[in-house]
Amino acid sequence: MPMTDALASGTATGTATHCPYCALQCGMTLRPSAAGPGLDVTERPDFPVNKGALCGKGRTAPALLSARVRLTEPLVRNRDSGRLEPASWDEALDAVAEGLTRAAQAHGRDAVAVFGGGGLTNEKAYSLGKFARLVLGTSQIDYNGRFCMSSAAAAHQRAFGLDRGLPFPLEDVAATGCLVLVGSNLAETMPPALRYITELRRRGGTLIVIDPRRTRTAEQADLHLQPRPGTDLALALGILHLVVADGRTDEAFIAERTTGWPQARAAAMAHWPELVERITGVPVPQLRAAAAMFCDAPTSMVLTARGPEQQSKGTDTVGAWINLCLATGRAGRPLSGYGCLTGQGNGQGGREHGQKADQLPGYRKLDDPAARAHVAEVWGVDPDVLPAPGRSAYELLDALGGDIKALLVSGSNPVVSAPRAAHVERRLRALDFLAVADVVLSETAALADVVLPVAQWAEESGTTTNLEGRVLLRRKAVEPPPGVRTDLEVLGALATRLGWEKGFPADPQEVFDELRRASAGGPADYSGISYRRIAEEDGVFWPCAEGSEGTRRLFLDGFATPDGRARFAEVSHRPSAEEPDADYPLYLTTGRVLAQYQSGAQTRRVETLNKAAPGPFVELHPRLAAQLGVGDGDPVAVTSRRGRAVAPARISRGIRDDTVFMPFHWPGEGRANTLTNPALDPTSRMPEFKVCAVRVEAAT
Repeated sequence: MPMTDALASGTATGTATHCPYCALQCGMTLRPSAAGPGLDVTERPDFPVNKGALCGKGRTAPALLSARVRLTEPLVRNRDSGRLEPASWDEALDAVAEGLTRAAQAHGRDAVAVFGGGGLTNEKAYSLGKFARLVLGTSQIDYNGRFCMSSAAAAHQRAFGLDRGLPFPLEDVAATGCLVLVGSNLAETMPPALRYITELRRRGGTLIVIDPRRTRTAEQADLHLQPRPGTDLALALGILHLVVADGRTDEAFIAERTTGWPQARAAAMAHWPELVERITGVPVPQLRAAAAMFCDAPTSMVLTARGPEQQSKGTDTVGAWINLCLATGRAGRPLSGYGCLTGQGNGQGGREHGQKADQLPGYRKLDDPAARAHVAEVWGVDPDVLPAPGRSAYELLDALGGDIKALLVSGSNPVVSAPRAAHVERRLRALDFLAVADVVLSETAALADVVLPVAQWAEESGTTTNLEGRVLLRRKAVEPPPGVRTDLEVLGALATRLGWEKGFPADPQEVFDELRRASAGGPADYSGISYRRIAEEDGVFWPCAEGSEGTRRLFLDGFATPDGRARFAEVSHRPSAEEPDADYPLYLTTGRVLAQYQSGAQTRRVETLNKAAPGPFVELHPRLAAQLGVGDGDPVAVTSRRGRAVAPARISRGIRDDTVFMPFHWPGEGRANTLTNPALDPTSRMPEFKVCAVRVEAAT
């Protein structure tokens, strides 16, 4: 296949590409619309992940390409009027370069920060990290993917020596004997993935769903456990306790392929069933049923999502579920194991190539001298030029206006998505200079001194890495509107203004080829992956060294630790950072709804999706509603120690009566993240989005 074919756009049969939203990265074909200007989406039944299935977000994705809903020219804030006004690209880029330089000269290089996004392509993430560390010379870079699956990533690294969301392809999920979904609502967050659960059930497999809410996914389950928010760690330990007590551990596997079992076993045995029932609210018979279903099946899997991960003990919680898989020999074997359901479109690739505070390309550690030397050689600089690791995402945002004076944001909307969002908004306003590169005028971009309009998914080519570790090629289908540039063009132009004439090409394939060299020999080795291979093979699984086929299934022959053995985690239950009390007697948990995505910056601009999910709500149990004297649709106020949000009540018997739920897609008075707790996991630095203490009352 000629290389140009891999990047072909606008062909007679349409452009084969991928959805811009979640980490499934569903295959789709884009064709010119028969009804007029624009593009239509058609299925790609040959793509193995979604096999043609698409959710409403994917089907309506071309609506984002319309000039009516997106930015088409740079904006610069007029200091006299205070308004954002149209400007030329030279004016806007000069203003950004001046703002970043002024802060660095006055306060030092670390007074300038960069905040990236988990939706950026691998090429953009790589270039953004390189730009921060070389051009700006700052250690202050992180990204919103820290809020996605950093706890699972840390637990993966600790247990297996390598972090890839799923160590096996999705097709294996349909063939396992028992699937445990912990804190995942696939029916609303990744609807095309439900086909794997349907196939699992058709084959006679069983499904256990663990969630405080009876979601659309939980309705598919053979067993639904509804623990109190923040108690998933105790639940996992209680199930492992029963497995040990019933003599159902795989002692041969433990002896041959693991270390640390005596300590992990002792910790689990301290969590007897009656204690776990008191902590979690899950009855002992249900705990026993879960342990039996998991062990009775010939093969079993545990998949976690944000529920157990977005906690101040998320790394240990995931570690406890990994312990269950290791103790029963359900890891490193076909059709069994632990995996994490990555959320954002390039949440996996986004953290592999350098926009995370402590990482270099190829998932190398920034504090590893050998890693620094390798990447520095590719970049043509002395390793000593590279800064040390910087702050994690929330810590970076919390420092804005303090020792961080200037910020460049690329593809993120922390005004809506960050915990303690009202505080983060105040920190953004306290900056001396803020620049935002985005497709739309998000709530964060609206605060900026300079807004740079950039191209999006169908207007440029680039790679993403889906939740399986499959590296995919999103192809350009149309030209961006006049006045819009790609992120790579923006970084190159800024680098030139800041003294770097070379090293930041605008061609994504050229960037990817450099990324391959930078990742070679690292944990996330992409050196054997090319645009041509991706196009020919419907994606290539990393690690993939030069000359190798790629790795569809990890750990079958050994784990990625120095001795090849998986490590048990010695973990015990501890309370959440904030538990209900007399003043704030209820739990709040947050999540997504089917028709919206992340901070809603994109989906709230699509008419069809807004009709399906027009605004925020507070889901509460009928008993709680009766106590409050509110009916369905009545406005209720939810208050935490950080702020107050108001939204209509949605009464449901599917939620615990000590818990309320809010989706986090909207700004304004219904902004759920006004309420959430920024308490951080000590290892992953993940904020505790999924549990905090609140009070609820009828709004007046």
